[in-house]
Amino acid sequence: MLPWLLAAPPALQLAPRTAAPDAALRRSTPLCQLCEQRAPLGGPYVPCFKSSLGPTTTKETDTSALVQGGSLRTWSFRSAAVEQVQVNLGTDGRPIDANIELWHGPDNTPCKIRVYVENGELRPFSAVIATPRGPNTVAIRNLGQMTFPISADVVDDVVAWPSPDCLASSMSIQGGALRTYPFHQNVHSVAVLLKTDGRPLNARIELLQGPNNNKQVIEIYSEDGSDRPLFCVLPTPGTGNVVRVVNKAPLEFPMTASVVPYSFNEDVSSDVVIGGDDRSPIIGGGGW
Repeated sequence: MLPWLLAAPPALQLAPRTAAPDAALRRSTPLCQLCEQRAPLGGPYVPCFKSSLGPTTTKETDTSALVQGGSLRTWSFRSAAVEQVQVNLGTDGRPIDANIELWHGPDNTPCKIRVYVENGELRPFSAVIATPRGPNTVAIRNLGQMTFPISADVVDDVVAWPSPDCLASSMSIQGGALRTYPFHQNVHSVAVLLKTDGRPLNARIELLQGPNNNKQVIEIYSEDGSDRPLFCVLPTPGTGNVVRVVNKAPLEFPMTASVVPYSFNEDVSSDVVIGGDDRSPIIGGGGW
């Protein structure tokens, strides 16, 4: 045997032993957090997402999970004292296409939500889901491709709540009917509350900015709209925002809807209405 076969080449020689890395470095986890500007119930709630997907904008942080495209993530709440949870979804500017399900017992899904958002950074998704009679599990599935991850978080400690104006301004929508709500440009976000008298809730919420230009679409099904209503906050940046609520149920299943301004942009004057006229009421503006 030739002697050079017995000598290991430099690439195969073992590197000298080095000191073990710091334990803190081994335990470090990738950044994937949700930052929120929280307020008391009924006050302005503007979620601001902070994750490894995009830059950070505020100091307050809260843990969240990075849900890759095509994957599923669940949050379980075993305590019966948790009666509602808040679901927050966001991206670094990419679209959001996700399914949200409430699991209550084996093979029992009393609430399903389908969410589509054109820009998850400009218009993050935020909704409150009722979770009575625990234990309950919230499942979020990213229906997008692998290149469209989302940052998701489900919290139960601080939950947004409808304002008194939202509770007092409910209007009935018959089955198969729809109602539109145009908003002034100084409205920064809109609160939407959908419920029934105990019958199933089957509706669609659309945020439009221009003719047939859907910026955000939410489809909700709840087997009991009184026990498990839907409350969500829709960011409405820019001008020409219109919220359209459609009752997808048959005529025998009416529902009540409340759509009111949730927060205002003080930098925009309320005297000018872009795209409105004297006959169409603009919610949140200085007049009709």
